[in-house]
Amino acid sequence: MKKESNYRFETKSIHSGYDAKNHNDSLTPPIYQTSTFTFSSIQQGANRFAGVEDGYIYSRLSNPTVTILEERMAQLEEGEAALAFGSGMAAVSAVLIGLTKANDHILCSKGLYGCTFGLLQMLQEKYSIQHSLSNLSTSDEILSGIRENTSCIYIETPINPTMKIIDLELVTKIAKEKGIKVVVDNTFLTPYLQKPLIIGCDLVIHSATKYIGGHGDVIAGIVAGEADTIRYLKKTTQKDIGGVISPFDAWLLLRGLKTLGVRMDRHCENAEKIVEKLRNHAKVKSVYYPGDITHPDYQIAKKQMKKGGGLISFEVTGSYEDAVKFADHLELIQIAVSLGDAETLIQHPASMTHAVVPEETRKQMGITNELLRLSVGLEAWEDIWGDLEQALDQL
Repeated sequence: MKKESNYRFETKSIHSGYDAKNHNDSLTPPIYQTSTFTFSSIQQGANRFAGVEDGYIYSRLSNPTVTILEERMAQLEEGEAALAFGSGMAAVSAVLIGLTKANDHILCSKGLYGCTFGLLQMLQEKYSIQHSLSNLSTSDEILSGIRENTSCIYIETPINPTMKIIDLELVTKIAKEKGIKVVVDNTFLTPYLQKPLIIGCDLVIHSATKYIGGHGDVIAGIVAGEADTIRYLKKTTQKDIGGVISPFDAWLLLRGLKTLGVRMDRHCENAEKIVEKLRNHAKVKSVYYPGDITHPDYQIAKKQMKKGGGLISFEVTGSYEDAVKFADHLELIQIAVSLGDAETLIQHPASMTHAVVPEETRKQMGITNELLRLSVGLEAWEDIWGDLEQALDQL
C-alpha cells in the first residue's frame, strides 16, 4: 500500500490513521465509548503505566477513537504528532501553560480571540506571565517585542476578526534565531488552506468546533506539531488539567474531516462572490478579506495561503445602531458567534466575541462598533447575497 504521507490532502482526510483490519473490518472507525481499559495482569498494568508497553489505560490518557483522529490531524498538518482536546480553549490553555512558567513573557499578534485574551489576562494576574501585543509586520517590530524572558510567540492569522495577515516566514526566521517557539491558531484556514508547520512554526492550534467539525454539533480542539512537544503536553497539561475530548466527539470530527476539502472549496467560492458584492454596495464602508487583491496583506496571504477562506469582516456605513439594525433584519443568515458551519452566520465582535477586551485595546486591534464578521456557509451564494442586500437596503 502506498504510504499515507504520499497521498494528497483529500485522500488523507478520509483514510489517514485508520486501518479497518485492526478494528474488526469496520469501514467507519468505531466509537470506543469506555472510560477505562482492562489489563490481562497486574504486570501488564504496571508496564503500561511505566511506559514500557504500549496499550490503553484510561480514556483521559488516550482512547482508540481519539488516537485515529490525532494521527489523521498530524498527517493533514504535516506534523509529527497531534493532541485532541475537549474545546479549542482547552487546547490554547494547555499550550500556553505548557510552554511557560512564572515570570515568562508571551509575544502575541495584535488581535486575538476574546477568550484567548482573557486567558492571557488571567495568566498575568495569577502567575505573573506577561504578554504584549505587536503588529509583527517587520523584523524591527518583532525584535523589539522579544524580551529576555519571552518563551513563545502566539499568532492568529488571519487575525480574528480584522483579517490581518501575519507573515509566518518572517516571524519564524527570527524566532528560530532566538530559540523561541512559534504557536499559530490555524482555525480560520484549516490545514487545507494553510500549513504553518511547513513554513517553520512549532505548534498549530485549532478550534476544531469550526471547520474541522463543520456541522455545528461538536466542541473540540486540536494541537499539532513536533513530537517531543506534543508528548510533553500530553503527559503534563492535558493529563493533569484534563481538558480531553470524548470518543463520540472525536468520531464526529473524523466524520467532518472526510468532507473538509470539498467544504472549504465551497466556503471560499461563496466568500469570493460575496466580497465582490459587498465592496460595490453603497452602505458598506470597508471589507476585509485576505483573498481580495485590495487587502493590504494580499501578497503575504498569496504566499502562505491556498485561498482566502470563508470568513469576511466588513463595516457598515453609519454607527453601532446601523450595524445592529442591519444584522437584526437578516432572515436567512443566523446571528451566532461560531463559524465554519454549513449555515452562514454573522456576529458583532465588539459586543460579543471580543466584549471582554477593553474598549481602547479593541480600537487598537481595529475592532470598531460598525464591524461585523460573516462566516459564509454552503448555501447558494445568490441566496446569501440576497439576504445581505435586503438588510443593507434598509439602512
